[in-house]
Amino acid sequence: MKHEPPIAIILAAGKGTRMRSDLPKVLHPVGGRPMVAAVVDACRAAGCRRVILVVGYKQELVREAFAGDAGVEFAVQAEQLGTGHAVQCAAHLLKDEAAAPGRDVFVLAGDGPLIRARTLKTLLAKHRMADAAATLATSVIEDPTGYGRIVRDRRGRFEGIVEHKQCTPEQLAIREVNPSYYCFDCHELFDALKRVERNPASGEYYITDVPSIMMRQSELVEVIDAVPPEDVLSINTPEQLAEVDAIYRARGGAEPVEEALS
Repeated sequence: MKHEPPIAIILAAGKGTRMRSDLPKVLHPVGGRPMVAAVVDACRAAGCRRVILVVGYKQELVREAFAGDAGVEFAVQAEQLGTGHAVQCAAHLLKDEAAAPGRDVFVLAGDGPLIRARTLKTLLAKHRMADAAATLATSVIEDPTGYGRIVRDRRGRFEGIVEHKQCTPEQLAIREVNPSYYCFDCHELFDALKRVERNPASGEYYITDVPSIMMRQSELVEVIDAVPPEDVLSINTPEQLAEVDAIYRARGGAEPVEEALS
């Protein structure tokens, strides 16, 4: 079966308050370029021809960083109301793709420059093989503190994502985490986003609620342990930025762009 190339939505609206800088978080340099550029590279190497950056804080600087790149589009999250809200802000750019099932879209974080194109290809292949509404690429790490846990049933099937603060003692022992690598059917994604409710504690709308909503609608949600533990390293401080920059440079930077999966 011939598939249309996947689309990528990259969340890039945040400030990054712990970075001790007024620069948007995704513009801090990794490998001599804005960290979000590495995420864009990986998406293109995985076959994406359209890349949508959801921007917000000092968006003019993010737009300037991609000036002249016709393959990058922008959606604006004027108010920071969570990851689910951020994705919803891109809905107007994907009306045709969301009109009917069958189009694949990645949803990724702009502050994860260690992402690999081959991980996205593995995620996409699993998603298409299963004909799933959503597929999550997960990682098993030694210290899962702070990460949402992947809860599976006795058969190993996905049950849900539980944020660290909401975990029971048993769930805190789970080392399989959600590093925010998602592949969705575009139609099913935006249909489910309409049902996401505001989190009572934070007042935000979370993309992590979408898989559970889909399952309640009897849609198939798949998971695949495909993200190398090293790639999960987050960037929230200048020290973490330096650590990720060293790893990225040791790898030799970006991967070559390849054709979309057929």
